[in-house]
Amino acid sequence: MANLTQGYIRRGLYIGRFQPYHLGHQAVLRKISEEVAEIVIVIGSAQSSHTMENPFTAGERIAMIYEALSDLRNRCYVIPLEDVQRNAVWVSHLISMVPRFDTVYSNNLLVVQLFSEVGIVVRKPPMFRRDVYSGTAIRKLMLDGGNWRNLVPVPVASVIEEIDGVTRLANIFEEDSTQ
Repeated sequence: MANLTQGYIRRGLYIGRFQPYHLGHQAVLRKISEEVAEIVIVIGSAQSSHTMENPFTAGERIAMIYEALSDLRNRCYVIPLEDVQRNAVWVSHLISMVPRFDTVYSNNLLVVQLFSEVGIVVRKPPMFRRDVYSGTAIRKLMLDGGNWRNLVPVPVASVIEEIDGVTRLANIFEEDSTQ
């Protein structure tokens, strides 16, 4: 179980777009869960959907994460966060929208820089087969009719199939191609 420090439960924060949530995210969150009592999972770019880079809505991404982490649900907060398009105020915006946290887990250099500038501890979690577990690569497989299902947790594949996400992505691609 996670450490208790100075009488309060330690809470970690993990940020991603989760387009879609995949086994790399799952592995990172499992590793983080060994270090903290609770995890704040921030869904970035929550206002974006129905684009090539962000095909899924914030609500759909919440469902993916909620279903995939069924055994950790009582230890996680899943918070959608809209972009503010101003890096200088992004950290304060995020802090105002999520439960208090002690440590940020990220390998994104900009995220590391922004949190470090305000004195918040940042840890770099291990990356798991980043060449394979990539939202961009998975979306490409979806478009190409490839085997994307083995790269996401089974419940995530079910959510994507339930919302007909592959057809949505194909329609977005087709629309982008004709413009």
